[in-house]
Amino acid sequence: MANDQPLREHLLNLLRGNAGRRFETAMKDFPEDSMNVHPPNVDYTPWGLLEHLRYSLGDIAEYIRNPNYVNPRHPEDYWPPADQRADLAAWSGSMERYRADLKFLEEMVADPTTDLFAPMPNTPGHTIFREVGLVVGHMSYHIGEFGILRQVMGTWPADHR
Repeated sequence: MANDQPLREHLLNLLRGNAGRRFETAMKDFPEDSMNVHPPNVDYTPWGLLEHLRYSLGDIAEYIRNPNYVNPRHPEDYWPPADQRADLAAWSGSMERYRADLKFLEEMVADPTTDLFAPMPNTPGHTIFREVGLVVGHMSYHIGEFGILRQVMGTWPADHR
């Protein structure tokens, strides 16, 4: 596309805002003793939701990167096992992998040689533009959900607004 820089900037703002800054805000200072607690009427823990965010973002990054991509089973492969527990190292590792995959998407969108509308090799009709849209929508939904879980669980820092 001849002058697609404004489009790239809009996509980057969406990625950095919805999947980036809002993610960092939602996860900031999350109490270690609440990572594996089931909120009322919820089938998963904050750790499970963080892992779902990481799995989902990583899956889309892999789909874009790997021409031999194989679909994981849904929903089984997008959530950790229900009995899996995290410690601070696992929590931090998940956050770092999430950040790395988000950075990959941001760099790809910012690269003027990336054709945002070229069909994906193994899935005609799917494009990088489409995949970025999926990331923004999915991450926005679940990051908002994470914020609500924090409210219900009383895990926001005292100075949170």
